[in-house]
Amino acid sequence: MQIDSLLGSLNAAASGMEAQSLRLRLATENLSNADTPGYQRKLITFRVGEAGVEPGRVSLDRTEGTLLFDPAHPLADADGTVELSNVNMLIEMADAREAGRSYDANLQVFTQARRLYDGLLSVLKR
Repeated sequence: MQIDSLLGSLNAAASGMEAQSLRLRLATENLSNADTPGYQRKLITFRVGEAGVEPGRVSLDRTEGTLLFDPAHPLADADGTVELSNVNMLIEMADAREAGRSYDANLQVFTQARRLYDGLLSVLKR
């Protein structure tokens, strides 16, 4: 067993946890602002890097929100319409749940790799 492989496992799991933590944060922000008129859902992409997962840019979902006719609303345009947020609560809740589960899976991998690494170090110390 090579030490580099164990360290690579630790790094890959740590980068996965970081990615899922960011994904969970964005889903939480989207859920928190779902009732904010004009709010646009935030999205993130990931790519595979040398040390694991690397986050891409955070972008806005340009899908138009639901239009509501409410001339008395302070954000209404000249026609009396207000654009609501484009956040779908069900999608965000599903994304948050999936991010949490992926985080947990990466944490288990990290914990197991750390145990193996600790065991290897204790053998080498003898």
